[in-house]
Parts: sequence; structure tokens; C-alpha cells
Amino acid sequence: MIKIGNNIELPDFPLLLAPMEDVSDPPFRYVCKQYGADLMYTEFISSEGLIRDAIKSKKKLDIFDYERPIGIQIFGGDEEAMALSAKIVDATQPDLVDINFGCPVKKVVCKGAGAGVLKDIDLMVRLTTAVVNSTNLPVTVKTRLGWDDSTINIMEVAERLQDVGVQALTIHGRTRAQMYKGEANWKYISEVKNNQRIKIPIFGNGDIDSPEKALEYKNKYGVDGIMIGRAAIGYPWIFNEIKHFFKTGEHLPAPTIQNRVEVCKTHVLKSVEWKGEKLGILEMRNHYANYFRGIPDFKPTRTKLVTLNSSQEILEVLDNVSNTFVLA
Repeated sequence: MIKIGNNIELPDFPLLLAPMEDVSDPPFRYVCKQYGADLMYTEFISSEGLIRDAIKSKKKLDIFDYERPIGIQIFGGDEEAMALSAKIVDATQPDLVDINFGCPVKKVVCKGAGAGVLKDIDLMVRLTTAVVNSTNLPVTVKTRLGWDDSTINIMEVAERLQDVGVQALTIHGRTRAQMYKGEANWKYISEVKNNQRIKIPIFGNGDIDSPEKALEYKNKYGVDGIMIGRAAIGYPWIFNEIKHFFKTGEHLPAPTIQNRVEVCKTHVLKSVEWKGEKLGILEMRNHYANYFRGIPDFKPTRTKLVTLNSSQEILEVLDNVSNTFVLA
């Protein structure tokens, strides 16, 4: 069993769903939970947005009991704003607060937040301390190896964050300069895990896209668990597939067309239920290609799905997919 703080108990070698902007919303988290995600996080939320009472930021605080344990992830570059937003998060009663020190996108980094903080470890420590002191919840952090190859500072980061009260650390095995390109380097993640000073759980993130790779990285790098991001988009089955492979060494049967349709329909219905018909349909359009990846001649159907404005019509097209297509 893996523990985060005093109250969060996870199975041995938990599988975490990564917080992904415009992806990890409640409808997506619902289907991932159904298929084996052990710990999930919200999309990252701007501390400044929360304080300003920005509607989009507040909406991201929506969590549901069936998702537990769940963490709300915040980002920002100002100590006071981070402290105040931690108090707001605290009031919504998630299981933990996570700080994003890893997002590499320019609009976040330019504000001295996300991976931008990797340039200034002292600031990272101050921001983390401000959050830890403002909440009764366990605080965790997600970060990267460093700003670029010449400033890989993850060992110092891990030790100092643990010292100020962080209860678990997820490390994405790339620098900010790499963005999402190249290969994730788990060697540094393993070194943090094997550091005698480190007592908190260390989770690895980056490039896990199959049960075989998950098992290889588990054995090779000795981390406490794995966080999965892009590989779960349109494929929530990956969590149970990995767990089954760990236990048996065998693969679960791949999801059939009917499986894909049913999960996609659930996702549509949850999206409309949470966001309303118009926005729910709009935001589902990014998911169809992933749910039906690898199906020959699917493009005309996908084009139809992304142009319809009625959930009823979308569900009818999806029902028709089960009868029309076969997996290659």
C-alpha cells in the first residue's frame, strides 16, 4: 500500500491519471475511474483566476465523491495568490492539493508559473511553503527534470520540497525545453527514488503507452507508481490493461467497436450533463478521433460527429458505428 499523508491509501504501485488541460475534466475522469485509475487530478487551475472568481477556474473545482481519491491542481507564481487559492481549494474538500511546476506552455511559463519556476528553486520552495501552510490537506507536486539539459536540478528540488512538507512527488522525465518531444529520461526519476533522503512516494510520468512498457519501467526504475497522460485519451482501458498484465503477464482482450461506442456515449452524456448541451458537445469533438483510432475509413463518420449540434443525433451516429465498422 502507498500512503500520501495520513489519510490517502492507494494500492501497491498505483496508476495515476495526469492532469491535462482541456482533457482531464469530470466526464473524462469518470470513464478513466471506471477503467482502473487509482488517483486522479483536475485540470490545472490558475491561482489568480480562483482569486478573481473567474468562472472557468471555479468550474474546474467540480469534483464528485465517486472520483475519490482526487486532487485539485493549482499553478501560479505569486506566494500570496497561491496561499489564498489553496484556502479556496481546501473549502471544496478534495483529498489533496497538487501544485503544477511542470506545465511547459508559453502562456503559463511567461507568468513565472508551471515549468517557469524551474529556473528559480528558491521561489519554488517559497510557493510550496505558502500552499502547505494554507491548507490542512496533503500537498503534492508535479514537476519536470529541470529547465533544460544543462540545468537538471530534480534531486535538489525533490529534497527541498520534501523538507517543506510535500507528501508525494510526480516527475515528468523531460525538461521544459523538450516540451513533449524526444524521449522521457527516467534515469533521473530513478535516482530521486533511490536517494536515501527521500521518504515520500515518487511517481514517474512520460511515455507510458502500453502494459509492457509500464512493467518494464516499474521493474527498471523502481518508482512507487506511474502517472499516465496522453495514452489514456480516448483509451481509458489502459489502466485495467496494465493492472491485468502486472498480475497475469497476459493481455486483456482489446476493446471491441461496441466497447468503444459505449464508453464514448457515456463520455458524451456526462459531458452534456456537466457542461450543458452546447459546450458539452463542443468539447467532446476533440475526443472522437482517439476513441475510434485505427478504424479504417472512419474519417467521414468523424467529420459528421464533429459537425452535429444535438446530443441525440450524436448518439444515433455512434449507435450506427457498432453496426457499420469492424476493427482492422
